[in-house]
Amino acid sequence: MCWNAPADLTAGAVITAAGIVCVARVRRPRDLPVAALPLLLGAHQLVEAVVWHAGGGCVPATTAWVVIALPVLPVWVPFGVLLAAAPADRRLLWGPAVAGLATAAVLSYCLASRPATAEIRGHTHGYGVNVPWMPLVLAGCLFATLGVLLLSGERWLRLSGAVLGAGALACSALWRLEFASTSCAFAAVASLLVPGWVRRPRPGAPVT
Repeated sequence: MCWNAPADLTAGAVITAAGIVCVARVRRPRDLPVAALPLLLGAHQLVEAVVWHAGGGCVPATTAWVVIALPVLPVWVPFGVLLAAAPADRRLLWGPAVAGLATAAVLSYCLASRPATAEIRGHTHGYGVNVPWMPLVLAGCLFATLGVLLLSGERWLRLSGAVLGAGALACSALWRLEFASTSCAFAAVASLLVPGWVRRPRPGAPVT
């Protein structure tokens, strides 16, 4: 991924298929948002394939990509984890959820008031949105999406958070100007850990 349109298309199809399997196998309705995360991130990569074909710029696919990456994920991830968590674990998860709401509000306003653009830079995309206080907004976004996973009481989600955190650091170091594109691509691949979470044994569930 983040190489060319066929790579994004192939990876997006595989990850979306994994998301469909996760949703089909989910056993509790409140697990559905987390189970659907590969479906959302796989679709995200398919949208980026369209951005490749468009040659970047300010096109509807660019707007769709940025909307998913910025306002949607900082709300979807923490509230999905919060909903799936055991009641005893939820107290620690409200912080990332509130941070996600605040971050999404700022980013939604920015996207509603100014266009998002994409620029092809070699084998990655650089997405541009004029966001004030960008370091603070980025910190809120990472706390909402990564922090909630690391604070989760479930091993599979903590593992996902650790993998995503390492990936975010690598993307920041190697592709600073293309951080959004490369980190989201890494997140899409890492979401393939979600099927393991869906199949996890639940406390009190009968062994089959």
